[in-house]
Amino acid sequence: MEIDALYSGIITEHSRSERNKRHLANPTVVRQGLNPSCGDELSLELRCEDGVITDASFVGVGCAISQASASMMTDIIRGKSREEAGALCRAFLDMIRGRELDDATLDSLEDAVALQGVSKMPARVKCATLPWHTLNGAIDDLT
Repeated sequence: MEIDALYSGIITEHSRSERNKRHLANPTVVRQGLNPSCGDELSLELRCEDGVITDASFVGVGCAISQASASMMTDIIRGKSREEAGALCRAFLDMIRGRELDDATLDSLEDAVALQGVSKMPARVKCATLPWHTLNGAIDDLT
């Protein structure tokens, strides 16, 4: 299987999956995200205990890239501290901006590395980064 097809399959699977697209019972933080240029919107919900994100989910509408990115992100940040989630957020945004990342950093992004090619599609960058920018704000709300 060619790597592009594999990555396309990961993006498709996450964009269609409902496992992370749900409301949380008793979220600690709820943060809204909107991309007015294309209409993508989401509500990110986090539950934190003792400084750790114990659960994460989102609800919203948008293109396959924004929905896949949100699904991947919620998978990745579950079980992470506020600081670890912030580092993952910075790494993802650096990747999408086309900055070179070492293999360990790319590995830490798990399935989200499938969105690396979005850096070559300027019109889709905001779609992929919407959940991550929303996470940045939510992390600030966790203080």
